[in-house]
Amino acid sequence: MRILIVDDERPARERLRRMLALEPGIDAIVDAADGHEALRVLEAFRPDALLLDVEMPELSGFDLAASLPLPAPLVVFVTAYDAYALRAFDANAIDYLLKPFDQARLRRALERLRTRLAAANGAAAATGLPPRQLLVTERGATRVVQVADIEWLETADNYVVLHTAQGSPLLRQTLAALLEQLGGGFVRCHRRAAVRVGAVERIVALDKGDCELVLRSGAVVPCSRQYRAALMATL
Repeated sequence: MRILIVDDERPARERLRRMLALEPGIDAIVDAADGHEALRVLEAFRPDALLLDVEMPELSGFDLAASLPLPAPLVVFVTAYDAYALRAFDANAIDYLLKPFDQARLRRALERLRTRLAAANGAAAATGLPPRQLLVTERGATRVVQVADIEWLETADNYVVLHTAQGSPLLRQTLAALLEQLGGGFVRCHRRAAVRVGAVERIVALDKGDCELVLRSGAVVPCSRQYRAALMATL
């Protein structure tokens, strides 16, 4: 799960960072000191959730929540004031953390976020839309992997390796089934591999019609002649 902390008080941001670091399944944390800074980093960071203070200068937490670009991340309000609770849930907040809160209370909020993310994933699948994220279970913890962060896919027995800049988690699924789920954004390039179309930077020809795909990250992925024509047509 990718989380953006928005709070104008630095000690509060640092404390929340330390608490989040103790929880499993948190892939990345970024913080912002006000609503304007949060809006600037949203597009590049693409958080799954905001932990959002209410009372901030110039742009309040409610103003920021109403200004989030679509598809909007989930919101948990974090504040020292209980007077905003009803308004927070009217704004479709997933939870409302009242300062000071302990680790157990934060953990409950994170579980609510994971449940809602899973439900959103299922809804996208039901409508035939490609999911924006995949849920990967590792040692009892659920990790959310953004599809846009996946550079290429590789089979590993009964699993698929999701190669991202943040790591390479294993998803228990066949490559064929996963490609059907992900739609046209990924194309098979080898019997054991597929690549995100937008990640390919160049193609290097090899002997006998095979080639290698060099990705923008520098990763090199094999492409066999069996799949080369389809790949070229997609690119």
